Amino acid sequence: MPNEKFWKKSYDPGMEDIDPKSWEKSYVEAVLPTLKKFPDKAAFYYMGVKITFAELDLYTNRFAQMLIASGLKKGDAVGINLPNLPEYIISWLGTLKAGCVVSGVSPLMSGEEMVYQLKDLKAKGLVTLDAIFAGRLVKVADDLPNLKVVVAAQVGGFLPAWKRFMGKKMKKIPTGPVTPLAGKTVYRMEEVIKSGKFSSELPQVKITADDLAYIQYTGGTTGAPKGAMLTHRNSLSDLLLVMRWLEWKEGEGLALSGFPFFHIAGLFFNICCTYLGWTQILIPNPRDTDHICKEIAKYRPTALVNVPSLFQMLIANPKFATVDHSNLKNCISAASPFPEETQKQLEKVIGVGKLLEVYGMTETAPLTVMNPSKGKKKLGHIGLPLINTDLKLVDPDTGKEVEQGKPGEICVKGPQVMIGYFEKPDETKFALDKDGYMHTGDVAIQDAEGYLRIVDRTKDMIIVGGFKVFSKRVEELLTEHPAVELIALIGEANPDRPGSEVVKAYLTVKTNTKFGTDEAAILKDLADFAKSKLSPYEVPKEWEIRKELPMTAVGKVDKKKLRKKAQ
Repeated sequence: MPNEKFWKKSYDPGMEDIDPKSWEKSYVEAVLPTLKKFPDKAAFYYMGVKITFAELDLYTNRFAQMLIASGLKKGDAVGINLPNLPEYIISWLGTLKAGCVVSGVSPLMSGEEMVYQLKDLKAKGLVTLDAIFAGRLVKVADDLPNLKVVVAAQVGGFLPAWKRFMGKKMKKIPTGPVTPLAGKTVYRMEEVIKSGKFSSELPQVKITADDLAYIQYTGGTTGAPKGAMLTHRNSLSDLLLVMRWLEWKEGEGLALSGFPFFHIAGLFFNICCTYLGWTQILIPNPRDTDHICKEIAKYRPTALVNVPSLFQMLIANPKFATVDHSNLKNCISAASPFPEETQKQLEKVIGVGKLLEVYGMTETAPLTVMNPSKGKKKLGHIGLPLINTDLKLVDPDTGKEVEQGKPGEICVKGPQVMIGYFEKPDETKFALDKDGYMHTGDVAIQDAEGYLRIVDRTKDMIIVGGFKVFSKRVEELLTEHPAVELIALIGEANPDRPGSEVVKAYLTVKTNTKFGTDEAAILKDLADFAKSKLSPYEVPKEWEIRKELPMTAVGKVDKKKLRKKAQ
C-alpha cells in the first residue's frame, strides 16, 4: 500500500508500537502480580456484595485444582455457561490457571445448540447454572461423552442467605435441582471454592504464550458457528495494545459493562480490568436499565462499555439523564454499528468527547481499530488501526487493494489475530490469507486521515440490478426519521430479475410522534423520506413494522433470523 500506515499521523502524540517481547508470556503470569498487589481491593461488586482480589486469587486456585483433580490436562477445554456472575470470573481465571482452555457458552442457547458447541469443542469441563443443569443439561448429558466434570452455580450464590431465600420465594432467582450424571463428576460451585476440599495453592502448570487460552465460538465470515482459537499471546498482546492506546493506569479505574462474559467483548473487558486491578460492577441482566442506572449512581464508574442497543435503551430511560456522569472518562461502544444521531444523543447526557467507537471481532481477540483516546474522535467512524497492527481494504471479488476513499473489505494483521478455527482448516484458509491477514467480512471506507467508517458486511451487502446497497449506510439515514426506533435491511431474491435482490426493511417505531400509532401514515412518510435521502435502487421496496426485532445475545439485530423468515 502506498503511504504505508499513513494513519499514524492521526495518532495521539507519542503513540508508538510496543516491543513484541512484552507479550511473550501467558496471561496467568501477567496477572499474578496484580492479584498480590491489591489483596483487599474489590475485584468486583455483585448486587452490593464485595469480592476482593485476594478472594479471587484463592477461589481461582481452588477451581484450578478441582479441574486437575478431575483428570483435566493442559489444553483441555472448559465451557462456561453463565451470565455475568462472580462464578464466571472465578471459572474463567481458574480454568486458565489449570492450563486449560476457556470457551464461553451462551445461557440463551437451546439444548441442541449447547450440544453442538460442547461436542465440537470436545469439552471436558462445563460450568453452568443449576436452572440450566435441571432444564437442559440432564436431557442432553448422554450426548456429551467427552464431558468429565460439571460444576453447577446459582444466580444468588454470593448473596446473603436471606436475599437468596427471598429471591427464590419471589421467583426472581431461577433455580433447579442438581443431580448425579452417569459417567461424570458433579459439583456445586460452593463445594469447589468455599469448602476447603481443594488445595488453595497455585497449580504448577507451565503455560506459555503459544498455548491456547480461548476457543470462542462465532459465525465468523461465513457458515455455521466455529471456534476461533486464541493463544495467550493473542489475548495478552491485544490487552497491552489497547491499554497503551487508552493510557489506562493500574489500579485507577472503576468499570461497568453490560456485555456478557461469554461474548468476546465482555470477556476482553474483564481480562483488561482484572489485569489492571480495576473494580468491576457486574450486571447480570443488561436489559434491566433501572438497575444499571442505580449502580452507576452508586459507584460512579470511570468506564462504561456496551453494545449500541444497550446505550439506546439507557438513553430511553429518563433516569440515565439524571445520573452524575462527571466521573466517567471513557464510554466505549463496540460489536455493532451505532447510528451517528444516537451517538450525539448519548454525548448530550455523558459529555462531549467521552464516547469512543471501536472495532473488532472474535477472531482478533478482539480489537484492531479504535478512535484516539485524546485526539480527534469522529462520530460514526470506528477509528484508526491500533499500534502494532496493519490493515488494508480489498475488493471482496478480486482481492486487490482498493483506492483510498473507496469501499473495501477490512483485512487486518497483527499479534492479536487468531491462529485459526478449531479443527476447521478449510474455513481457516478462507479467513486467513497467505500473508497472515484476517479477512473480516466488514466493508469500510478509509478517509485521508486514516479513519475508517463501516458501510456494510460483505454478506449483508444487497445487490440491486448490479448496484451495491450498503445496508448500514441506508439504516443510519433512515434512523434519522423521527418515527424510527430500530431498523434493519435485508435483501430478498427478486423473482423477476435473477441475480438481483429487493431491499426489505424491518423496523420498530416510536409512538410518541405526530403519527401516533397510525402505521400507514408512518410508512407513507418514511417512504417519502427515503426517496429524498437515497438513490432509487437503495430505497426499500418492502416495509414491515414489528413490535420488536429479533436480537442476538449481545443485543445486535439478528439478521440471520430475519433472512430465515423472509425465505
